[in-house]
Amino acid sequence: MTFGLYITHPQVRIDANVPVPQWGLSDLGRQRAEKAALLPWAQKLGRIISSDETKAIETAEILAASNDVPIMIAPDTHENDRSATGFLAPAEFEAAADWFFANPTESFRGWEKAADAQSRIVSAFDRILSDHNPDMPIAFVGHGGVGTLLKCHLRQIPISRSQDQPGGGGNLFCFSLADRAVSCDWTPIETWQGE
Repeated sequence: MTFGLYITHPQVRIDANVPVPQWGLSDLGRQRAEKAALLPWAQKLGRIISSDETKAIETAEILAASNDVPIMIAPDTHENDRSATGFLAPAEFEAAADWFFANPTESFRGWEKAADAQSRIVSAFDRILSDHNPDMPIAFVGHGGVGTLLKCHLRQIPISRSQDQPGGGGNLFCFSLADRAVSCDWTPIETWQGE
C-alpha cells in the first residue's frame, strides 16, 4: 500500500523577539532533517506539502533536496494560531497546550480553538489528497499541534493531548493513502525505517 506521512519540523531556534511562525530550524533540527533525508522512505516521496511557516519550509526543503521532489506550500496547514499571546516561556506554553487540547471548543486567551484548527487542517488534508495520485507517496510537513489534531481525526477519536508527539518535534506518523488509516504512531524522523 502506498503511504502518506505527516512530519513535524524538528528543533527550532527560539527567539522571543521573532514571531513564532518565522522561527527557523536550530543546528540540531537541521542535522536531524538532513539525516532523515538520506533514509529510503524520503527517497520514495513523490510530493511534499509544507506549511508556510519558516521551520516547516526549511524541513521540507531538506527532504525535497535529497531526490528533487516538488514542494507545494499550503498556507492553511499552519500551526494553531497562538499570536494572541505571543511568545510563552516553555513551562507556560506546556500548560497552555494542555488547556488547548483539554478544551477544544474554547479559546485559550485568544488562541485559535482546537476544534477550529482541526477543521482547518482536515479540510486542507482532504483537499490536497482529493486530486493526488494514490500511487505516489506524499509527505505533509507541519507542526505538532495540528498534526495531533489530524491524527485524532484519522483515528476517529476525540481531541486529546495523549495523541501528541514526544517533545522536541521532528516526528512522523504514517497513514495509508488507500483508506487514510494511521499505520504507525509518532516516530523520530531519523529512525523510521518505512512501511
